Amino acid sequence: MAKQLSERVLNMATSATLAMAAKARELRAEGKDIIGLSLGEPDFNTPDFIKDAAKKAIDQNYNSYSPVDGYADLKEAIINKFKRDNQLSYTPSQIVVSTGAKQSLANVALAVLNPGDEVILPAPYWVSYSEIVKLAEGVPVEVRTSIETDFKMTAEQLEAAITPKTKMLWYSSPCNPSGSVYNQKELEAIAEVLKKHPQIVVVSDEIYEHINFRGGHVSIGSIDGMYDRTVTVNGVSKAFAMTGWRIGYIGAPEWIARACNKIQGQITSGANCIAQRATITALDAQVSKIQYMIDKFHQRRDLVLKLLGEIDGFQLNVPEGAFYVFPDISSFFGKTIGGKKIENASDFSLFLLEEANVATVTGEAFGDPNCIRISYAASESELREAIRRIKEVLS
Repeated sequence: MAKQLSERVLNMATSATLAMAAKARELRAEGKDIIGLSLGEPDFNTPDFIKDAAKKAIDQNYNSYSPVDGYADLKEAIINKFKRDNQLSYTPSQIVVSTGAKQSLANVALAVLNPGDEVILPAPYWVSYSEIVKLAEGVPVEVRTSIETDFKMTAEQLEAAITPKTKMLWYSSPCNPSGSVYNQKELEAIAEVLKKHPQIVVVSDEIYEHINFRGGHVSIGSIDGMYDRTVTVNGVSKAFAMTGWRIGYIGAPEWIARACNKIQGQITSGANCIAQRATITALDAQVSKIQYMIDKFHQRRDLVLKLLGEIDGFQLNVPEGAFYVFPDISSFFGKTIGGKKIENASDFSLFLLEEANVATVTGEAFGDPNCIRISYAASESELREAIRRIKEVLS
């Protein structure tokens, strides 16, 4: 039979982070010593107190379909977490638990967007934002930022990007890929713009909330006038080193939450029952239980900035959260290094993989063609060796 795929999938870009990870695995299989700094995955094990909760759930015979929007007691734990950490008050009908925060985002896009609706994406943005928007037949509208402004969108830039077709604003703080963190004053200025445009729904991706080195996280939904139009997205993958457990969740206006529940009921139904039980224990815990990971990420950030700062051509800012640096490497464009001409960030990232055996991700995938993303979710020895190799091939 004819192999006729849908235009939807043919037009969809492959995730650049996953593609680079796959390429790195292929090279390792060929015997090359690849250091992977491409994936956004903590290198810690899931804490024992969370694993113990999962084991207990297995022994208690949690093995049946879970409610589509999550167990009632998990939703209560999420409500308590939002109140404790974010000054946000939700009811159970405003919470939807999903198979990872990525599904949470897809649910929201499918629930709210109509064909042609515009979604503002401050660039750089997480690789999947634009593809999820397009899958829901929305139109991504990039707002370019720069290293000079710590990769943060200003209120003036937002105002200039809004049109009669604007339906949503999506952003992350702390940001993947830049590590930028919006403060109270910056979010209040953005909120003032949005108050003039009541049709715009805000999607605030806060998955890196606890990996924050500046002290104090601000949720835009807690700012006056923003609660009823904000979807706060979170999960346990990053802060609790639970990437494979696949639990994300939203706190949202009830009309959006109900629509997400409806969509999820037709696509995946409820999330993994054992992972949900373990997530209750994770969210009930004080942040001090995972502080050792946050402290280690902070130390690694400082190390990576120091070592990369010794390489001519890397322009760096100081990211205040997450576990990435996002250097501007545009000074290498047009140059020939080791017989290979570097035209763009993709060329540069591929050069590092092939010549230094270090996997990074091109900034083009995140909406910024001048940068690459380097994850420091790796051991100190790996980071030192990776940057030594980069410095050597560029010298």
